[in-house]
Amino acid sequence: MTRRPMLAALLGLCALAAPLHPALAFPDRPISLVTGYAPGGSTDIAARLLADRLGHTLAGPSGEPARVVVENRPGAAGVVASEWLRRQSPDGYTIMLVESGSHGIAPSALVGGTRYDPVKDFTQLAVLGTGPLVVIANNDFPPRDAKSLLATLREAKPESITYASSGVGTPNHLTSEMLAITLGTRFVHVPYRSGGQQVQAIHQGQGQWGVAVLASAAGQIRGGLVRPLALTSPERFPTFPEIPTLAESGLPGFDLQTWNVILGPPDMPAAVAGRLNQAINAALAEEEFRNRLIDNGVAPWRQANGLAEARAFLVREVAKFQEVVKRTGVRLEQ
Repeated sequence: MTRRPMLAALLGLCALAAPLHPALAFPDRPISLVTGYAPGGSTDIAARLLADRLGHTLAGPSGEPARVVVENRPGAAGVVASEWLRRQSPDGYTIMLVESGSHGIAPSALVGGTRYDPVKDFTQLAVLGTGPLVVIANNDFPPRDAKSLLATLREAKPESITYASSGVGTPNHLTSEMLAITLGTRFVHVPYRSGGQQVQAIHQGQGQWGVAVLASAAGQIRGGLVRPLALTSPERFPTFPEIPTLAESGLPGFDLQTWNVILGPPDMPAAVAGRLNQAINAALAEEEFRNRLIDNGVAPWRQANGLAEARAFLVREVAKFQEVVKRTGVRLEQ
């Protein structure tokens, strides 16, 4: 073979081989990390913490950090951004930090459902962590601990006790209603427009108690404005080790909490998805990053976290929230 045909053959082989390794040059431009919420909230903060670390764990051979930019697309508790994400290119340059509202609750609770399947219409990249909810009470509410709270709620006349939530269809609302079903009673629900308003209402006595996102209530708890009684997660949380769980206080197996999963559009190349998964897990392996998540109310994911495990996690959680929506009867209007 002459030199020219040999060179042509080698170039042809390289062209054929290149598509088999799309992660080798990834990323060669900025990555958008989308959230379905406005800046400043707990999901946005978690996204910004992750974006900072991903830039370093995705660094190329030269060591120069990749650029990961947080893009806020608020609307309908993450539903608008999720619908948008599934239509984007699966090249790995657009990913999203989703949570239990858009992928656990909305697909089952929205009248008519969502225009996306929470599992099939996305590529699951990794679990970031979970966020415990905390049962808080007005300081004048008689129960002083988790066990007396459960006894009070169970023994009270149905609809004689009022609780506040951060809005209809939020994890706070569903968890409170699931607690009522578990205890065999009913409460009066007073929804507010945000977690901040909810906690303030409980402090002022407009609601006797409520289930809040721990990150949203942490300041008021530390300031003594509301009384923390129990966590809805299966384990205690590092920054509040004195708060017991409902599971250890008389409701074994009770486990409802928020979570964050990183998704991409459907049909992402396995090599690119694997590269992102490795980078996310490398960030989660850093103690400083884990501590920053904990400080912001997120329990970093500590279990197996490959692509298959991330998908299995989402499948389990979607099924769990489907059952909760079914049992509570909560419905949301578009």
